[in-house]
Amino acid sequence: MFKSNINLNLYKVFYEVSKYGSFSKTAEFTYTTQSAISKSIKKLEEELETQLFYRNSNGIELTEKGRELLFYVEKSYGNLLTAERLMLETENLERGKLIIGLPSHIASFFFFDKIKDFHNKYPNIEITLTSGSTKQLLELLDKHRIDFIIDTSPINTTNMDLEIIKLSTIKYTFFCKKDSYPVYKNIKTLKDLENIPLVLPVPATSNRKALDELLLKNNIKLNKIINIHTSEVILNAVKNNLGIGYIISKIIEGNDEFKTINVKEPLPTTDIVLVYNKKFLTNAPMKFIEDYIELEIK
Repeated sequence: MFKSNINLNLYKVFYEVSKYGSFSKTAEFTYTTQSAISKSIKKLEEELETQLFYRNSNGIELTEKGRELLFYVEKSYGNLLTAERLMLETENLERGKLIIGLPSHIASFFFFDKIKDFHNKYPNIEITLTSGSTKQLLELLDKHRIDFIIDTSPINTTNMDLEIIKLSTIKYTFFCKKDSYPVYKNIKTLKDLENIPLVLPVPATSNRKALDELLLKNNIKLNKIINIHTSEVILNAVKNNLGIGYIISKIIEGNDEFKTINVKEPLPTTDIVLVYNKKFLTNAPMKFIEDYIELEIK
């Protein structure tokens, strides 16, 4: 039988137990008793006529039905958070939040100046930068845990509510420590890199896949590779003479510590894109997009 008077507190307890992974931790973090938590979950299971958690010696685990319910509860919770922010954020941004999802190499080298300017102008806005893979960031955006994403293409999503706007095109380059350039100055082609120590992005990332496709096309097999996940660590590896690095060219522009190594083959490019859902943009992220990314939200 369907009820019209939903007990939202029971769903709140269910969400918290799912998040903390145990009744005891939920009780600790919500300043209540384990008995009260257990009773709430039992009552919700009775009302829904289904088991939401498996209880075992190692603790608790969501059942299949529990995972289905959590999907909708997380979305509802995200909607409530957005609604609360809409009520609390003022148009002149005397208070509010800005939560941006972006990979570390984008955060570190492309948007700090804009974020700094925004913070100086609106010091009461709480700013959070969340890093992660594109897949992770899309999940957070879907749950309204971040306001928008700035990332490199491609963005693989089936969510028709998302807007994906190209901001700029960037290119990749090989580079070395400036002091080491005499060792590598005769490198003119990709073929010349086959037996050179290289510091590359980890396999399966979008920037590495494009490079690997180019190498395969030219029948080139690299033999001395160190795989590193972030651009910051690639820079440090090259500084420590571990080899030639591969990175977004803009990151090393104007940096006297490094020297670009030019090869005759055109290297991959990629687009930096903005991803957002207009329905859930509050005042602070809207202002940042319009004034600091210079994109009109229609």
